[in-house]
Amino acid sequence: MTISIGKSVERIDVRDKVTGKALYASDLNYPDMLHMKVLFSDRPHALIKSIDTQPALALEGVVAVFTAKDVPVNEYGYILNDQPVLCGPGSSNPYGDRVRFVGDQVAVVVAESKEIAEEARKMIVVEYEDLPIIATIEDGLKPDSFRLHPQYETNVFSTHKIRTGDVEDAFAKADVIVESDYVTPVQEHAYLETEAGVSFIDDEGRICLIVAGQWVHKDLAQIAHALDLPLEQIRVTYPIIGGAFGGREDNSVQIILALATWRLHQRGINRPIKVVWNREESIKGHGKRHPYHVHAKWGATKEGEVIAAEVNMIADGGAYQCTTSVVSAVAILNCTGPYDIPNVKVDCTDVYTNTVPRAAFRGFGGPQGAFVAEAQMNKLAEALGMDPVELRVRNLIHEGSKQSVGAPYPPGVSAEEVVKQCALAAGWDQAEGLWRKKQQTETAHPHIKRGIGFACCYKNIGFSHGFRETCELVIELHGGAEIEKAVVKHNASEVGQGTYTAIAQMASEALGLPLSKIEVLEPDSTLAGDTGAVSASRMTFMAGNTIREAADIVLKKWRDEERPAVIEHKHFAPPTTPADPETGHCDPMVAYAYNA
Repeated sequence: MTISIGKSVERIDVRDKVTGKALYASDLNYPDMLHMKVLFSDRPHALIKSIDTQPALALEGVVAVFTAKDVPVNEYGYILNDQPVLCGPGSSNPYGDRVRFVGDQVAVVVAESKEIAEEARKMIVVEYEDLPIIATIEDGLKPDSFRLHPQYETNVFSTHKIRTGDVEDAFAKADVIVESDYVTPVQEHAYLETEAGVSFIDDEGRICLIVAGQWVHKDLAQIAHALDLPLEQIRVTYPIIGGAFGGREDNSVQIILALATWRLHQRGINRPIKVVWNREESIKGHGKRHPYHVHAKWGATKEGEVIAAEVNMIADGGAYQCTTSVVSAVAILNCTGPYDIPNVKVDCTDVYTNTVPRAAFRGFGGPQGAFVAEAQMNKLAEALGMDPVELRVRNLIHEGSKQSVGAPYPPGVSAEEVVKQCALAAGWDQAEGLWRKKQQTETAHPHIKRGIGFACCYKNIGFSHGFRETCELVIELHGGAEIEKAVVKHNASEVGQGTYTAIAQMASEALGLPLSKIEVLEPDSTLAGDTGAVSASRMTFMAGNTIREAADIVLKKWRDEERPAVIEHKHFAPPTTPADPETGHCDPMVAYAYNA
């Protein structure tokens, strides 16, 4: 009998959130706390010739001003360490003396109040030498374009391919060809809680950060690298978080908070430091959804079989690589949709520009690709005089179908059933063997008309292309004759999606205990291993499998009279494989979810 799974339960954090008891990073205040403000470049591209911090340091209430020369290893990044923590002269990074977008961080001010820090920030004198601006991907792709990163020969930093079948031969056989250009825009995450955090030296002498993020151990590793400190010297904790949507995978205030705390500690000053970005700072200084320029050419037979798809994508990666190469790897899988197309040719180019870096954002390249695929299917349906649902159903993948990159789709391909159920619910029927939209019912008001669009897609579950998916957590059973409490220690951030409740439900089910006996702690890098990112729709899937396996082991310990019974368990998902650079062929994903 199921205990918790499949039941509607009260979220374990809901009362604290609606009563205001729950504290976000931006709510935290400590005695004797200092405040931080960041000086952004406000220049899209320039060399920094000099930084004069003396006027700011002379202001009463200013405790410190830190610049590039204060950062031990002045680099970080999600995929590649190509971004300076602070830009300016004296950097340990040979290419850290320049800014590449208006939100590059140049200096941080620590002061007795936010107001003093803001005033001091205005007093820092920076001498810039402006450089040519690469404003668009077209600028970046010119053979003679100025290079944002002088160590590289071009502003193109990664490329992706898929080659399956013979596209040119298929186009020659196609009865209908549709060719179109698409542009997807930049998009701002607009979290209700802006970037914020507090840092201090804890009782064990570690730099402790309470910050809003999506991957505890990723933050931990980047901080340790930039400060040239062992991982054990740093502790990262996450409170509940006011929205993320992928954007908090990238660093914002984590390293600079840790840097200021560590440098002040070295001077004998051990006071908490808090930073909260305002909305302007958040929009200026943190990553956005990737914009793409896409040219698509698809061909089909008069019977409605899509036999060829050629897609050329160009991603604007902004000033630094961040997540772009992995986002584009997902985009090229999605740009031909959940369709069995035998001949596919896809090219994608990732380009540096002097704009805000591009970050993860709900779907991670999938929405951009799906938009192209679904627009092409609608245009093909119109050109063939065929209902758009009928065309989709004729081409949908099924169990055993191969992906455009050669490998079979992971088991559980439900695309056809999902599309059919959605179509029926939206007013289509199959009365004469073909899908047709039923006559639209008139509304009570003749001037109101309703249109219905149809789209379908799939979404990857977990990371991909050779990244081995793992998840670690700890389960402790406490009690005497019977289990009185189960404690789950993990590092899965709660960004509003209900992670803690899902973990509690899965632990309840796996351990055979009521929810009232399950305690789920907040993320803390010192209490559990790497649970992984709350992204790629992975956490429930990965944590659930880890909990299921760990529960069997810890219950056996309990039955063997071990009190308390404790297990730290690591789950491994099935492996994926990296893409062949010439064909793109690989086994890219652990699983997919299907949608319409």
